[in-house]
Amino acid sequence: MAAAPAAGSGAGRGRRAAATVAAWGGWGGRPRPGNILLQLRQGQLTGRGLARAVQFTETFLTERDKQSKWSGIPQLLLKLYATSHLHSDFVECQNILKEISPLLSMEAMAFVTEERKLTQETTYPNTYIFDLFGGVDLLVEILMRPTISIRGQKLKISDEMSKDCLSILYNTCVCTEGVTKRLAEKNDFVIFLFTLMTSKKTFLQTATLIEDILGVKKEMIRLDEVPNLSSLVSNFDQQQLANFCRILAVTISEMDTGNDDKHTLLAKNAQQKKSLSLGPSAAEINQAALLSIPGFVERLCKLATRKVSESTGTASFLQELEEWYTWLDNALVLDALMRVANEESEHNQGASEENGLPHTSTRTQLPQSMKIMHEIMYKLEVLYVLCVLLMGRQRNQVHRMIAEFKLIPGLNNLFDKLIWRKHSASALVLHGHNQNCDCSPDITLKIQFLRLLQSFSDHHENKYLLLNNQELNELSAISLKANIPEVEAVLNTDRSLVCDGKRGLLTRLLQVMKKEPAESSFRFWQARAVESFLRGTTSYADQMFLLKRGLLEHILYCIVDSECKSRDVLQSYFDLLGELMKFNVDAFKRFNKYINTDAKFQVFLKQINSSLVDSNMLVRCVTLSLDRFENQVDMKVAEVLSECRLLAYISQVPTQMSFLFRLINIIHVQTLTQENVSCLNTSLVILMLARRKERLPLYLRLLQRMEHSKKYPGFLLNNFHNLLRFWQQHYLHKDKDSTCLENSSCISFSYWKETVSILLNPDRQSPSALVSYIEEPYMDIDRDFTEE
Repeated sequence: MAAAPAAGSGAGRGRRAAATVAAWGGWGGRPRPGNILLQLRQGQLTGRGLARAVQFTETFLTERDKQSKWSGIPQLLLKLYATSHLHSDFVECQNILKEISPLLSMEAMAFVTEERKLTQETTYPNTYIFDLFGGVDLLVEILMRPTISIRGQKLKISDEMSKDCLSILYNTCVCTEGVTKRLAEKNDFVIFLFTLMTSKKTFLQTATLIEDILGVKKEMIRLDEVPNLSSLVSNFDQQQLANFCRILAVTISEMDTGNDDKHTLLAKNAQQKKSLSLGPSAAEINQAALLSIPGFVERLCKLATRKVSESTGTASFLQELEEWYTWLDNALVLDALMRVANEESEHNQGASEENGLPHTSTRTQLPQSMKIMHEIMYKLEVLYVLCVLLMGRQRNQVHRMIAEFKLIPGLNNLFDKLIWRKHSASALVLHGHNQNCDCSPDITLKIQFLRLLQSFSDHHENKYLLLNNQELNELSAISLKANIPEVEAVLNTDRSLVCDGKRGLLTRLLQVMKKEPAESSFRFWQARAVESFLRGTTSYADQMFLLKRGLLEHILYCIVDSECKSRDVLQSYFDLLGELMKFNVDAFKRFNKYINTDAKFQVFLKQINSSLVDSNMLVRCVTLSLDRFENQVDMKVAEVLSECRLLAYISQVPTQMSFLFRLINIIHVQTLTQENVSCLNTSLVILMLARRKERLPLYLRLLQRMEHSKKYPGFLLNNFHNLLRFWQQHYLHKDKDSTCLENSSCISFSYWKETVSILLNPDRQSPSALVSYIEEPYMDIDRDFTEE
């Protein structure tokens, strides 16, 4: 944002300027222009003194304009005041707005496109002068005139005039710091803006201004305060609804404070307790308000799944693009669109001239590349809204509707041609970016698509809608061959709602995942989406479905042979590998076949040990699998136990103790987050399995010895004691869902609770209590969690 120009130097100058105002009763003397601007700014901040052009004489403003190069803006504002009174017909008012608008729009365009070449003569930007002389406040008053009644009749202003006011306001927000925040503080004005979206002529300008205002608003607006919200949204056409999703993205997502401490589980728990007393958040209220609108989710699903050929016609699209060109929020996208349009137009024109044929104007012939980009921009916003709703309180309701309206098969049909389409030679990218930049619309759409799949599949039986009928039959055949019961959710899946075609969406995702370049930013999201399909109660059939498609070998190639360096990608691959291999003998056989040399195995261990925060879920799954295999009497299992390097490595007590020591040591109550709390639960799994074998005292005694060997007696066990106290507060809270811990471990939650209680037993005579292994001088187990 452009900083406001310096407004004078020193308190003495300010006092002299104030004295001049008092002496003259207005600006009739010859103070320096800087002093005038200083007084105007102070008037805006304090609400006293000079704040508007109407407080000056036209003669004075004209004289000062000659020196200060204000482009006649203060005089125009003076006329605007005079022609915008309640009984005005607003004709002259609109003419003045037409004069002001170009003075600001060119400046704003240069500002956004980073071509800020203001002329040497201009000391102060036009938008800054416009705001300083009260232009913003005046336009707000003019726009809100329809809320005023005279003799029972409400005042009206034309759509064209509203459009000019909105355009000027937005350009001022773009160029002048603080204007957007001031507008955001006018809650009645923000609510009123929604009513301007009823007109198609002012919709785009209004929506863009609202989006910017909501982006800086400290408190989230409540949609249930918008007059006739349901009618407003229901009357939007599909284009308007897609653009409205940009606003919804701000109103239904929980506000991020930007403070890292707020992301710790301690802070989140405190916030949840506070929220319980305050009731639902504004974001939750807004989500509920949208879901109560008849047909809302159905229309979003139609927007998300419509093909490019079904989108808006050429004429209406061109009109919207022209609107966009004046709305700088979309100017960069349009810059890319128009560049490609011109290239294709020139190519077509050249070909026509060679053939002696008349060429068709781009105003009547729309390039296919532009249509595609247009649809991508729409789908981005729609998929984001659907994704947020899927993660909200009404998740099951949204899931049911998304399934009913066939979102998944619709996205499957768009996968190759739009979502994961191949880039053309003339790649569409945003101004100032490149084709592989994470900000490009193509890439953002892919990531948003993958996030939606992750939210859709995560711990929900509707995940089988990602398959087609043939693939569902394959799952049934896998269960039959293994002589195990079919998964109930597979049997209950409505076959009329699944994917059609030769491949389902999950299979398509696996295909592109295996082709993804090593440095691709998509790897993380692809792995997360596939892992979410496996989450929940372990399903042998689901695992075999993915194993048969070479997923395990692909993951191991990425971890070992490509020696992936990205921590995020490694974590997602380790998590996926753990879910894929858990309790599955065939998966461990495949692992051993791929990791067939000591050198490969050492590379794999190096990746695991490089960051346990990233790999601990795999460690947990292998440890749980080892425990189950050791209790099975089966030749196939016995063969795997004897041959698999990974199982042999994990079975060693020194290995388990090394993992346990490091898992406890890398986390503390004050630093626990949703990402690293898994380290605490993995350490508990190791100890729960030791308890089953009556070896818990042995493991605690070994931890004590390791503490002493590090010359820090008590530091680890005190920390673990505090972590377990927090675990009780966190997981035993009534609103916490314990099924995730049960499903991931196949250990009942009651056994989790019992083990933690035994470890926290205050009796120093108990061989399974932590306090029995902390010497009295080093005891520090009652520290307040908030201490640091």
